[in-house]
Amino acid sequence: MPEIKGLLFDKDGTILDFYKTWVPINRAMALDAADGDEGLARTLLRAGGHDPDTDLIEPLAILGASSVEAIAECFAAQLKNTTPSEMVPLIAKHFREGGGKYAVIIEGAIEKLQSLRERGYHIGLATNDTEDGLRASLGRFDGLIDLFDFLVGCDSGHGSKPLPGMGIAFAEAIGYPPSACAMIGDTAHDLEMGRLAGFGLRVGVLTGSNRREDLAPHADHVLESILELDSILEHPVAHA
Repeated sequence: MPEIKGLLFDKDGTILDFYKTWVPINRAMALDAADGDEGLARTLLRAGGHDPDTDLIEPLAILGASSVEAIAECFAAQLKNTTPSEMVPLIAKHFREGGGKYAVIIEGAIEKLQSLRERGYHIGLATNDTEDGLRASLGRFDGLIDLFDFLVGCDSGHGSKPLPGMGIAFAEAIGYPPSACAMIGDTAHDLEMGRLAGFGLRVGVLTGSNRREDLAPHADHVLESILELDSILEHPVAHA
């Protein structure tokens, strides 16, 4: 297996605290889509896999791992006289404004990314958030965006996860084959994108809504967080 040169990270649940960031975004988005009807907003949250009573979000829930378009389709199916295309601008607005308002960094993530760059790795970020939402949420933290050589959202022209387009674009951008790249994320969508893109290493992290058993079938390694990456990168072991 080629030496790993590029590290492509998911955003929410991997670099940002998933629950602290997305629970308030999901709630505001559902209430807006429901035009202020709190009962209907609860129905929208449940349809998207977000329990309005506990704020727990199911693994691979629409409101935990999917793109703007997928959430728009989910909400539109519950609403009268609304199409997915009509819902897209509302969802995108909450991704952008909510990211800029609520994003919370995982403690130690910035320092870990800085360390990886200093060791010579190319760093990228791929998210099913929009590109505006990505920049709004990362922009809350001084210097964070500048740590990445590559940034891509669900509306950047490379498709959304788990399709392989984001991963292939990252490899092309840094000038290495996909086999020299690793995908690090907190959902099976992240890891499957890495597999389909031909990445040499797939690493799951437990800082999102997924459990070890959800990630293990898709990953070469499952770690508590990105803070444990060093030992894996020193001795990578990938699926045949």
